[in-house]
Formats: sequence, C-alpha cells, structure tokens
Amino acid sequence: MAIWLTKESKVIVQGMTGSEGSKHTRRMLAAGTNVVGGVNPRKAGTTVDFDGAELPVFASVADAMKETGADVTVIFVPPQFTRGAVVEAIDAEIPLAVVITEGVPVHDTAAFWAYNVSKGSKTRIIGPNCPGIASPGASNAGIIPADITGTGRIGLVSKSGTLTYQMMYELRDIGFSTCVGIGGDPIIGTTHIDALAAFEADPETDAIVMIGEIGGDAEERAAEFIKANVTKPVVGYIAGFTAPPGKTMGHAGAIISGSAGTAEAKKEALEAVGVKVGKTPTETAKLMRELMSGR
Repeated sequence: MAIWLTKESKVIVQGMTGSEGSKHTRRMLAAGTNVVGGVNPRKAGTTVDFDGAELPVFASVADAMKETGADVTVIFVPPQFTRGAVVEAIDAEIPLAVVITEGVPVHDTAAFWAYNVSKGSKTRIIGPNCPGIASPGASNAGIIPADITGTGRIGLVSKSGTLTYQMMYELRDIGFSTCVGIGGDPIIGTTHIDALAAFEADPETDAIVMIGEIGGDAEERAAEFIKANVTKPVVGYIAGFTAPPGKTMGHAGAIISGSAGTAEAKKEALEAVGVKVGKTPTETAKLMRELMSGR
C-alpha cells in the first residue's frame, strides 16, 4: 500500500525531452516506474528512446491522458514556464502533478494554486521545488534516489530534499510505504497536514516521520492537526537548530519572525502533542527505530 503513487500509477513527464527531464525519466524507468510518455508541444508525434523503451511525446497533458490513461505528471520545465505547465495539468484534471522545478516565482505558485482551487482542487499538486514522491518497490515520481531504502511501513513527509534522502537511508532496513518531499517554498501545494492525513488513513503505514525546518508556522499547525486527528505515532525533526539568530538560511520559506518559527518553538509544539523530536537526523531515525522495534 502507498499514498498517492502506486505500482499502477501511469506517469507522464512534462519536459521529458529536456536535459533534466530526460535524465530523470531514465532514472524513473530504471526504478520500475510506469512512465508512459512525455509532453512537449514542439515535438508532439515523435518518440524518445530510453535504453530500449520508446516513449511517445504528446502535444498536451490532455492528449497524453487520453492516449495512455496517465494519472500522474512530473513537471521538469524551466521556472518561467512552470505556471503554464501546471495550469495545463489542472485543466486536464490529472489527479497528481509533481512540480520539481526550483526557482518558481512565488506569485506564479500562488496563481496556479488559486486556479486549482477555483477548478475544484481535482489535481493534487506536490511542490514546487521538491524532490517528488517515492513509494519504494512500486513507483518513483521525481528525483528521489530509488535505491537508498526498501519497502516498509513508515511514512515520511519532508520539506527538505536532502534530509528526505538521509532519513530514507538511515531507516533503509525498516523501509517506507511512501516518502513525500513537499518542498520548502513559502507557498506549496501539498502540506505536512495533507500527508499526515493520508498516512493516518493508509492501513499499511504504521508510523510517520515528519521533517520540517525553521521559518513559518507549518509545523505548529501540523502539531495541532496531529493532536486532533492522528492516532499513529509520529517522530519529528526540525532542520535549523544551529541556525544563527537573525540569519536567513536555506529555503525561501525558512524565514523567522521574532521567536516564532524557530526550531525550538516548533520542537516544543510537536512534543506538546506527543511527537518525539530528534536534535539530529540520526537521533530522529534512532527514535523511530526504537518505536518500530516495540511494534
């Protein structure tokens, strides 16, 4: 079992013919992802060879969905074209759009997120500026390395790409149901709360790791949600415990206002609702390991 991305998922890649898109399409195919085609209006009707797999290129997301039954798109287009690509995916009503692109203007993200809401939120957006989503042993949509962990019963949601990878590796022997990198921009599609709700509802996820970072109040809001809605054990980590006060660091979303948004404040909010919080990624993995050994 997995959330949002399964072995049956049919994936297309917007920007498949570009350098990043083609590189990661090859990696996704190697991981066993069912990639069924790509989108590039200028190259519609052609095919691209990926080590023997001939993938068709379509003029639009709607065309790709009609011809292949695709239900997931991974977006690898430059920042200036990302808004248009996401709007196209929303108009096609594809269930899941994974926006990998970094450097998307915040007003563009706000615009396509508002547009999605106006259309009934039929498309789940993950990102932008994220590593994607991986259900180990089933499917991999994005840039998460496919060989660093195994299949298991831990769910992972993380703002940070590199910390996603580290946590997956630290707990590789226990394994994960799904790992979701939600991105660290000020405005993102899928939130910690969305992932927590999905993992809570997934019968094959037994425990959850939540990785946040300094800035904003997403983790505090997640703590409130956990208290009211999550029965499964949650272990947390907040990146930025050693960040110097007053210094802007990391993602665009990592902006601290006074005492709000600090790692310590987030840690206190999470611990107040029963979440065990590690001071380092390794300590966090140890807490999860201890938790799982008792189940």
